[in-house]
Amino acid sequence: MKSLPPCVAPYHRTPDFTEAGIPRTLQDDHATKTGVWGRIVVDSGMLLLTFAGTGEAITLRAGDTGIIAPEERHRVRAEGSVVFHVEFCR
Repeated sequence: MKSLPPCVAPYHRTPDFTEAGIPRTLQDDHATKTGVWGRIVVDSGMLLLTFAGTGEAITLRAGDTGIIAPEERHRVRAEGSVVFHVEFCR
């Protein structure tokens, strides 16, 4: 599993999302901007994180985090009930 580089820090956090309110843009392939890392934090339930470039799919459970490298194309999908948010770091 990837980890954030020690030189980055959070600068923005999304609101909590549930399975009923995940924005379409997060469910379709998308990427962070140049120099911006994403950290997906699952508070409850399960979320499927898929990396578009490799097709690798990771199931994130409550307490797990998923790390997105700058400009890495990916998408998420709820696996039943879920609550999660995204932290952006640079």
